[in-house]
Amino acid sequence: MSDSVRILGISGSLRAGSFNTALLRAAQGMLPAGAQMTIFDLRPIPLFDADVERLAVPAPVEALRAAIAAANLLLIATPEYNYSISGVLKNAIDWASRPPQSPLDEKPVAIMGAGGRFGTVRAQLHLRQIGLHNSWRTMVDPELHVQRPRTKFDASGQLTDADTRDELLRFMDAVVAWARQWQPARAAAVG
Repeated sequence: MSDSVRILGISGSLRAGSFNTALLRAAQGMLPAGAQMTIFDLRPIPLFDADVERLAVPAPVEALRAAIAAANLLLIATPEYNYSISGVLKNAIDWASRPPQSPLDEKPVAIMGAGGRFGTVRAQLHLRQIGLHNSWRTMVDPELHVQRPRTKFDASGQLTDADTRDELLRFMDAVVAWARQWQPARAAAVG
């Protein structure tokens, strides 16, 4: 258990004032000892195009795939668009899930989200379904659904709601424990 847990955070929103990106930054500041998190920006990822892929996988996609492979766990903060995940997030998953040897195969994953009256519950359910394609090892409990985030973050994107901060702290403890649970199995599979 002395090995550091490396978490890769991905926000499914590109908006400068994204609550999901703000949620990832808040989570980054609440990591327990022995864990670290990097947040990957999806903005440079081009739209998936098999013709482009056939010529050469774009450098930003290679960077995403490498970052996923290097992480012990993928933490996704998803917005909810039309009862589902954003096109930006789906596009990134499409690129990263491509064979051969997708870094998403059997990847430990945790999902959270901020938005609307239901805290992205429908998007999170749909994301779990999408993850079945690559047999994600998705953390089921606890869940984190931040409802009405405009009331919980200040204008600079700081999480100010005490109850949500407590919930996020417990969630991040569970995320790190989930990642640690899969470390021996993934190390054996690679070695």
